[in-house]
Amino acid sequence: MDLFRLLGGGAKFDKKRFKDDFQLLDPTATEPEVEETLTEQPDNEEERQKSLLNEIDFFKNTHTIVGNNKKAKDPKKSKEKKNKKLEAEEDNQQDEEEDDDDEEDLFTSQEEVAQFRKQNRIRVYGDDIPNPFRKFADLSTPYYNLRPYIRRNLKVSGFEDPTPIQMQSIPIIMKGRDLMSCAPTGSGKTLAYLLPIIHDLNGPEKVGYRALVVAPTRELAQQIFREIKRISAGKKFKICMLTKATAATQAQDPKLRQKYDILISTPLRLVHAIQSDEIELNRVQHLVLDEADKLLELGFLEQMDEIFAACTNANIQKSLFSATIPSGVETLAKTVMKDPIRIVIGAKNAATETIKQELLFVGSEDGKLVAIRQMVQKGLKPPVLIFVQSIDRAKELFHELVYDGINVDVIHSERTKSQRDNIIDQFRAGRIWVLISTELMARGLDFKGVNLVINYDFPQTVQSYIHRIGRTGRAGRTGEAVTYFTKEDAPYLKSIVNVMRGSGCEVPEWMLTMRKPSQNMRKQLRKAPIERKQINTMSSYDKRKIAHKRNMIETSKRRKTEKETEKKA
Repeated sequence: MDLFRLLGGGAKFDKKRFKDDFQLLDPTATEPEVEETLTEQPDNEEERQKSLLNEIDFFKNTHTIVGNNKKAKDPKKSKEKKNKKLEAEEDNQQDEEEDDDDEEDLFTSQEEVAQFRKQNRIRVYGDDIPNPFRKFADLSTPYYNLRPYIRRNLKVSGFEDPTPIQMQSIPIIMKGRDLMSCAPTGSGKTLAYLLPIIHDLNGPEKVGYRALVVAPTRELAQQIFREIKRISAGKKFKICMLTKATAATQAQDPKLRQKYDILISTPLRLVHAIQSDEIELNRVQHLVLDEADKLLELGFLEQMDEIFAACTNANIQKSLFSATIPSGVETLAKTVMKDPIRIVIGAKNAATETIKQELLFVGSEDGKLVAIRQMVQKGLKPPVLIFVQSIDRAKELFHELVYDGINVDVIHSERTKSQRDNIIDQFRAGRIWVLISTELMARGLDFKGVNLVINYDFPQTVQSYIHRIGRTGRAGRTGEAVTYFTKEDAPYLKSIVNVMRGSGCEVPEWMLTMRKPSQNMRKQLRKAPIERKQINTMSSYDKRKIAHKRNMIETSKRRKTEKETEKKA
């Protein structure tokens, strides 16, 4: 019995359908096609293996060649190369697009430059002042040759059009000149000095600190740190935000100092690090004082002298930025700068025009609480910042408002660093609607979308007023600022009225006719604020009752201690 015949019984083979396959088994068939394919095979062994892999690699995911002695390609490296290639192509394409407009954007005469400055309210003082630029695309021209990764980061961060302070400051710092810059709050001063400094540093170098930014508060220093990370993305700059922990680490291991490129610090922390030999500033090429008027006040002056002395690089470039630069600070700054250029945007010591400013007479201290509660009843649009003159008053106002059903918190220097960081994060995220603060929050901090600033206590100086209300109306957005004043504040009102008028706000005529405070009066107010009544809505009867109870408790404690001392004797 033929087993194969039995197993194949019932099976049919369609010769027409499988004609080509059938010919392979036919011994009489000619082999022209086979010979043709053999002649097409490559002679090189490596090419033969490649062609073979291409035939059998259905999913096209082969990374290596079988039998090849060369190392396998790293997918990560190939991906990085691909990304770099794409970035280069994007940059070249961007350059080609921008080059088309170069001729239109260049200034043809100094008259044109003067007209442009006048339109943007840019005033400059000094010799051999570089021309401003019109838009960020101009920085791609051969004259500026801005690094491609910075251009890319500007685009990603949403910086479309430069502000007047950026138009003029960036070319000056790129030119290597010392600079004093006065521009309204929220006008983009931080980017105006960070962009040219990062461009000049180019990339990380393990030689030690090459740029130093000094800020009056830790909160502002942290904000600058975040901004540097954003603008320098793509270049692995080592940035140090100087704290007690980072200073101690560098003291233990001096080699770590060489790894950093940029240092951000407050004056006191930096001076302590210098005195303890935890830090070296001999290679610093760029020194920036943010909120320079505050840093060059009497309280910081000794610390700043020590910082200037520690920066021993002969070619150091110094830049001062602030919303207000009084004449005394300006004179002092000139003693430590080489042939500086001075920029003023708009009116000197003026607030930005996007802030609607209002002065509200409340009669007495009790009237302030009534006024703020009326505003709450009408409906406050958060986030709101409230400024007071002392820590005690901040605490008192917080205890009054926290029971009014307002989502409120308080920040001042007595709170721990972690508490302050948490409060700022919560306020940025919108979980805190109303934030009560001392002067700690008045300078430099950029909170997106603060709608209202309330000066609960009258500011001690014009500079303080400008910086306080500058927390709103930032980056072209509109904002509102309300300042309460009492009978005791009336003599100092004219100074604030002048700022309001200079910013284009409407001011009642009777305020314009008021007498200006004398120089001695202004000095007194700057040294010590007006003594004010405690913030409290408790009746006098309840106050006496609480005071009586407190006295009884203290008397009882005193008797107990006296009895204990008698027993021991």
